[in-house]
Amino acid sequence: MELIKGTILLLFCLSLFSLFSLKAPKGMKAMGALADAAVASFLVEAFQSYVGGDMLHIKLLKDTGLASGGMGGAAAATLVPLALGVSPVYAVLIGCACAGFGILPGFVAGYLLSFIVPKIEKKVPAGLDLITCIVFVAPLARLIGNVATPVVDATLLNIGGIITSAANSNPIIMGFILGGVITVVATAPLSSMALTAMLGLKGLPMAIGALSVMGSSFMNYVFFDRMKFGDRSTTIAVAIEPLTQADIISANPIPVYVTNFIGGGLAGIIVSQFGLINNATGTATPIAGLMVMYGFNDPKTVTIAALLCALAGMSAGFLGSIIFKNYKIRTVEEIRGTSSKEEIVA
Repeated sequence: MELIKGTILLLFCLSLFSLFSLKAPKGMKAMGALADAAVASFLVEAFQSYVGGDMLHIKLLKDTGLASGGMGGAAAATLVPLALGVSPVYAVLIGCACAGFGILPGFVAGYLLSFIVPKIEKKVPAGLDLITCIVFVAPLARLIGNVATPVVDATLLNIGGIITSAANSNPIIMGFILGGVITVVATAPLSSMALTAMLGLKGLPMAIGALSVMGSSFMNYVFFDRMKFGDRSTTIAVAIEPLTQADIISANPIPVYVTNFIGGGLAGIIVSQFGLINNATGTATPIAGLMVMYGFNDPKTVTIAALLCALAGMSAGFLGSIIFKNYKIRTVEEIRGTSSKEEIVA
């Protein structure tokens, strides 16, 4: 029952995030800034605290990581307004007011105030707008964060807890579902780092997210190369960061998403069988996700699991190219009106 509940809630949560990205005003830009905030806070924490601090026993790196990890809310509350066109001083003002909050309450405050601050700048005389923002916007940012925090704890973090419980009680099935979903999200406009950060995933589910996304790099390289979506530069780019080729993926959703779900699901099963953990939330990213895994598990075990995930990814990419061999795809030349080589030269 927990498995079904966790899966349904995960898909429902994912659909809401996708709906926000596609339909909310400037939703795509806001979600991109949220992913950047996860990089600036959680990714630094993962590298410096868990790798540099715990593995190398360097206190400075440990302190750096812990400081960065505690700034997720401030980073989101700063980067979202910046991405939506708010002036830097007001974006930082909002971010400072959200210090200590989680990444999603900071995101909510930054997003809502991104529409209020420009109106203040437009309607309040120059010089008084700064005072107005100090007097009203800063405490309003704090208030929004305070209101959003219990809502996030009761919904998204609860969903993350249910997923964790389901993954531990039904590791193979949940590993396949979670690995598949997170890998598909990594190729969609919604960042896999942002998703896992918002859900607060840790332990086995976060390990599944990290290594399944790592394996997807090999999978997408093989799949894009054999399907001839573009030239070698396109293939390398999608392996390093799928979102750089978002237009190609969006134009060919069925073959890309189906192949990624299969490959991610296989990687999820592999990770679940090794019983790996990852307590650095938000690290569903190829290189950093793999590196962080060494901070929580036996290095030899991580290496073997990672190699198997890479092999599973390449196999899924090869299988996908066979399944969709006769599928009508749209290439880089058709989508962009030129080959990627010509684009680079231009």
